This record gives sequence, structure tokens and C-alpha cells, in this order.
Amino acid sequence: MSERLRLMAVHAHPDDESSKGAATMARYVQEGAEVLVVTMTGGERGDILNPAMERPEIRENIAEVRRQEMDRAREILGIEQEFAGFVDSGLPEGDPLPPLPEGCFATLPVEEAAAPLVAAIRRFRPHVILTYDENGGYPHPDHIMTHKASMHAFDAAPEPEAYPEAGEPWQPLKLYYFVGFPPERFDALARTLAAHGMENPFEEWAARVKDMERRRWEITTRVHCSEYFEVANDALRAHATQIDPNGFWFAVPNEIVAEAWPTEDYHLVRSLVDTEVPEKDLFAGVREAVRV
Repeated sequence: MSERLRLMAVHAHPDDESSKGAATMARYVQEGAEVLVVTMTGGERGDILNPAMERPEIRENIAEVRRQEMDRAREILGIEQEFAGFVDSGLPEGDPLPPLPEGCFATLPVEEAAAPLVAAIRRFRPHVILTYDENGGYPHPDHIMTHKASMHAFDAAPEPEAYPEAGEPWQPLKLYYFVGFPPERFDALARTLAAHGMENPFEEWAARVKDMERRRWEITTRVHCSEYFEVANDALRAHATQIDPNGFWFAVPNEIVAEAWPTEDYHLVRSLVDTEVPEKDLFAGVREAVRV
């Protein structure tokens, strides 16, 4: 029998999986791959970003509410999901920035932060891992620690002497960074909206993103998944405390988005199999290596 392909995505908070790579995951699930999301924190310190959900009973029970939201999103995407068990660090604000809460995820030694991830890798045995770049995609302390833990776990999981209590060693074959909202995508969407005589609800947000000081990663891998954009949107809406269903995120019809930019994009960081970039498949080279 041929081996099923396995993909693991590592995220900082519940809802991150539905805004980064969700259509990719839905596509691979439909094609028969096993997909696991490891969520490093419970999102306990996240804000309520949907005005309709701003109610005392929700705010008082935000950790449980976000777990329930994650469970609904998991069902929509058809994936497996588990929490690593760490506490959300929150996003510090002010000048100077206040210290992070004691014991939160972002304050931990990377060896400790990576431990449940190593165990998950050895248990699930992914061929491909997706995670954030060193800036976290954006500089939230939990996103940055997720990057550090992912890189450490990728290297430690195959080493027998590392984390001996975490199960049998396993060597993932590829690791990618999410390339979220490259400037070219915003430009393509603006052109397509203009061609259809439609307003661009992303114009102001796109300008802010372009002005951010961050490293621009080359897109090595474009996964065509536009037929799953609505599934991804449904999963994101399941995180009702985190997204306003009437907000700009959903203002452009999926057929327009697909016409402008039908892919989700990644940067190949590590590969232990032969592959050539640009790629169209996260499992390029893996399929041959595992004889799928």
C-alpha cells in the first residue's frame, strides 16, 4: 500500500490557521492527505474583534469560546487539530512596551516551547511542515516564538538523543514559511477590481502592509486552491470573536479574488528531497520519495 501524505501547519493562536493557508489545507484534505494543525496557545489574551460578539459572558469565558470556534473551523476544513497547551502572550502596546505576562508562551526557553511540537511531529510523522518566518509574519511575540519553536522542533525531532520521552524520532522532509499578502497580490487585486469597475476595500490596509519594515520572502511555491477559498472563508467566520463577517475581509467576491490571485504562497526553507523551484505542490519531491 502507498503511504498517505501528511502535512503539519504550526500556528500561534486559534483563527491563524483559517487566515493563513486554509484553502491549501482544504485542497490537500480533499486529495487524500492527512493534515494536522498544531495551535501553540489558546488565544486567551486575544481581543474580541467582532462587535456582535462583545458580550460579558463571552469575554469572561474567552478561552473556552475560542476552543469551540477552533473546533468548528477544524470540522469545516476537514483537518485534525491539537493545542500545544501554552498561554497566549497578548500583544503588548505602549511606549515603552510593557513586559510580557510571566509564564506566557513568548517568554519560555525555546527548548521548552518546542517540546510539545517535537512530540506532535514524532506522533503524526509529517512529510511537510508549514510555519512562520522569523518575524512571525507580523511581529506578534507568539508568532515569533512559534517560528523559533518550529525551527528547533524540525531539527530536534529526528535526533534520538533529543527529547527522548517524546516518542520515536521522525525526519520531516520539507519546511516552508507562509508568504502572506505579498505586495504583488494586492496590486493584482487592485487591477482586477478596477477592470470590473469595483472599489478596492483593501487599499488602505494594503498601503500599511507595504510600508511595514519586514523581509520580503521569495515565493518559491504557489499552490492553486481558489476553488477552496469559500471553505477557507467559512472556517474563518467560525472564529466569530476574531472576524467581523461584515468587514472588508469578505467584501470582494471569491471569483474576483481567484481571477486576480488564485494561489496561496510559500517560501521553501528546508528540503531533504530533490525538488526544483518554482513549485506548484508542497509535496513536490516528497511524492517520489515516499512512493505515493
